[in-house]
Amino acid sequence: MPALHLAAYTMTSALGAGLTPTLQALRDQRSGVRARRWETVDLDTCIGEVPEVDALMLRPDLAPYDCRNNRLAQLGLEQDGFVAAVQAAMARYGAQRIGVFLGTSTSGILSSELAYRERDPATGDFTQPLDYRRTHNSYSVADFVRSYFGLQGPAFVVSTACSSSAKVFGNAQRMMDSGLIDAAIVGGVDSLCLTTLYGFNSLQLVSRQPCRPYDAQRDGISIGEAAAFVLVERADGLAAGEIVMSGIGESSDAHHMSSPHPEGLGARVAMRQALDMAGLQPAQIDYINLHGTATPSNDAAEDQGVTALFGTDTPCSSTKGHTGHTLGAAGGIEAIICALALKHNLAPGGCGTETIDPKLQARYLLNNLEQPLQHVLSNSFGFGGSNCSMILSKVAA
Repeated sequence: MPALHLAAYTMTSALGAGLTPTLQALRDQRSGVRARRWETVDLDTCIGEVPEVDALMLRPDLAPYDCRNNRLAQLGLEQDGFVAAVQAAMARYGAQRIGVFLGTSTSGILSSELAYRERDPATGDFTQPLDYRRTHNSYSVADFVRSYFGLQGPAFVVSTACSSSAKVFGNAQRMMDSGLIDAAIVGGVDSLCLTTLYGFNSLQLVSRQPCRPYDAQRDGISIGEAAAFVLVERADGLAAGEIVMSGIGESSDAHHMSSPHPEGLGARVAMRQALDMAGLQPAQIDYINLHGTATPSNDAAEDQGVTALFGTDTPCSSTKGHTGHTLGAAGGIEAIICALALKHNLAPGGCGTETIDPKLQARYLLNNLEQPLQHVLSNSFGFGGSNCSMILSKVAA
């Protein structure tokens, strides 16, 4: 499979809107996860909220799509010159030749939650309008982005939990290789909702403090929200320093509905596939962005999979201590973080982790590591054993 050029990219999370605040937060090892009240949530937990979403108004012609997820999508799209980059691609290829492939897990479910809250107590009828197709429906965010630009190419949404917005890179690569499109917008959007917060709490997976990946005292995730968008094109005739997706691997181990295989077998298959596609050996990977959710079982399983393939010398960390676990958007924002790492030769140290669990053997970074980076790996592993590993590379001189 040919490599994909990351021609433009942007992310918005609890670290801020756009690449500049994101990079600064990585350099400062600063977390955007905070203990704060949100909606009617009555839980002792911390979240990675994007506060600008509450007051944001959708473009008037897109008002029927109004929900928290699509507001977050619009906020994300309008950073870092991304809109202009897509419009330039439309001028080159035509609106019919650009696909939209995005990941999400809960889409605009908050709009339905709010509508159910306001039902008539006597009849059970909705008292507030609910446009399910344009808000709650999983396809809503792809439809919104497609409509935002007036694109006419193929579009769909992947919803495989936490691997969703990593897998869409593979979808775009296959669509492009088959000749159906010339470029694509990939990434993902997931926003805060009551179902997610209470659902993960019921699984006893939510920490009371900002999450601590790989820490000896880690006790669960911190839920966040984010939007990630990448314009990908064929990687032809690129200048030195440009970023490409050189390999991707996907597997499904189906070990358990919510727990990974304890030896990380499915994860190892995905990582091996990514290496094979990129034509690389494990020793050539300079940094690994771990899935690293900060649950005891997830970190332990991933550690086994990583060390079995890469040994214990490759620098790695999880950036979920910075952003929280953004679920369906996690793969996309962490791919962009890896692109920033390559561009700035910065392997980010983990945030919130103080004492590494002595049972875990990978070389987990507690502090930033600044050194030349050529190839980095990003892991995204979802419920049900849906695994995706992606290699990003910097074009050599």
